[in-house]
Amino acid sequence: MTQLVSLYVRSVATGFAVAAVFAAGLVWFDVAGIGHLILGSDIGWVAAAMLVVFNGIVFSAVQFAIAIMGLAEDDAPRGGLRDHAELIPIRVEVVAKKRR
Repeated sequence: MTQLVSLYVRSVATGFAVAAVFAAGLVWFDVAGIGHLILGSDIGWVAAAMLVVFNGIVFSAVQFAIAIMGLAEDDAPRGGLRDHAELIPIRVEVVAKKRR
């Protein structure tokens, strides 16, 4: 398996794990009555599964994006060693019109 595919699989696994914890937290703390709705219904497991799957898709994508952006190499110099141009003040005359 290539490194990119391996990174993607790890990101998906992490995203779905976070989604499962997130969904469990929503049910446990009964946020907006979701816990009562899921636990009080005979097919509440469908809602819980949808909650985990759809949040898993979002969290996986975010996790993969963070991992990919973390691979970027920064070519900018560090430590304040940039060349600074010398600033020379220039006199500019401004004429204001009188108010009536």
